[in-house]
Amino acid sequence: MYRFACLPLLLACLCLAACSPRYNWREASDAGNGAAHFVVLLPAKPASVTRPVDLDGPRADMSMTAAEVDGLTFAVGTAELPDAAAANRALEAMRTALLNNIAGQPQGTPVWPGKTDGFARTLDLDARGVARGRPLRLVARLAVRERRVYQILIVGDEKAFTEENIETFFSSFKPS
Repeated sequence: MYRFACLPLLLACLCLAACSPRYNWREASDAGNGAAHFVVLLPAKPASVTRPVDLDGPRADMSMTAAEVDGLTFAVGTAELPDAAAANRALEAMRTALLNNIAGQPQGTPVWPGKTDGFARTLDLDARGVARGRPLRLVARLAVRERRVYQILIVGDEKAFTEENIETFFSSFKPS
């Protein structure tokens, strides 16, 4: 009789554990750096950083807002360039830099979920590579809207990726 006395407590604990997701999706933006240029759902509390980057000629300050969960980094970067032509050229520079960061090779021609209305150009990327001896996967959408470029990406251990996380992240992204 006593050995079953803990069963309801054990079941309650298991139910609560099943309800506490590792992915605590929350709305985030780059509003800490002035006016918000996007809104996105991130799976944990985000951190932001701004640094100068060379985007195939023009240097620009790129702001990155990112969160990490289970070996995956979810990030959105944005920068404003001198004109729309420079922004268009920047997509290829960003693509090359992302692939170089993981010594990666593109895999097919993916089309990630989410709306692309309002963008002059988008480029979706799925790549496999290695960084610091660790195999990685990178999924990204690079986009141009007028003079602004966006880099929406997930990078990390391939085994940690789920279609649900890709869907949630990319579908939630909205430029401002």
